[in-house]
Amino acid sequence: MTTANLVERTVTTADGKSIHYAETGSGPVVLLLHGGGPGASGVPNYARNIDALAADFRVIVPDLPGYGGSYKGIDRSDPFGALADGIRGLLDVLGVDSADVVGNSYGGACALRLALDTPDRVRRMVLMGPGGIGTTRGIPTPGLQCLLGYYGGEGPSREKLARFIREYLVHDDHLLPEEVIDARYEASIDPEVVADPPLRRPSGPTALRTLWRMDFTRDPRLRALRTPTLVIWGAEDKVNKPSGGPALANTMPHCDLLVVANTGHWVQWERAGLFNTVTRDFLTEERP
Repeated sequence: MTTANLVERTVTTADGKSIHYAETGSGPVVLLLHGGGPGASGVPNYARNIDALAADFRVIVPDLPGYGGSYKGIDRSDPFGALADGIRGLLDVLGVDSADVVGNSYGGACALRLALDTPDRVRRMVLMGPGGIGTTRGIPTPGLQCLLGYYGGEGPSREKLARFIREYLVHDDHLLPEEVIDARYEASIDPEVVADPPLRRPSGPTALRTLWRMDFTRDPRLRALRTPTLVIWGAEDKVNKPSGGPALANTMPHCDLLVVANTGHWVQWERAGLFNTVTRDFLTEERP
């Protein structure tokens, strides 16, 4: 589904961590950060978007820390901070001072943390159902509980993954081929990932502090973040609550919100044409 010009590489950041990424196109840099479901990685997550965006941008699609070909094992006390550090390290290696950042779910949380920690590195953001919005203000959704329970109990299985993807990730699964589930299942049972799953419930004596750090609505910096941001949320999202969209739009000073009807957590897949158009328009819009 992606361009034949896609080039994949693995680089080592200044702190010795390996980050795998793919890139294509030319122009202003756009980073595409994938979600955190079992077996996720960069290119498959954005298979329906890379070509369209590469017509106007240099598109860089990394595997987040803990996923795909990137290094495994992240700081459990501050997962979003660890993700942001890894992606900032990639930008440093590539000599990219500032980029537009697009993030889905876990990748949206990474993008937001990157912008909060180093606002000069993020020119504009597009966030699709980002994680970490109001997570300490209510019980987890059934979709999030299903995701977090994947490696628990009897361990990972294709049946568990298929249920998460078909029942919770998308609203209408008729466009989702079995090959997508097969590939993600194989990635999800990588021994390194099984030994240290990148996304799981915080536990231990620091769990409460970690949970607090993972809820951006508890971060006072959010109100002062001036990065132009477009939040896109599927109205039928069963993983991250759509109420997170207004929460961000009412808090961030330069935040637009688009709620997409009859769409679940994977907006960039289910409504690829709409997503590609509004993302391109938002990132190229002239601003005063």
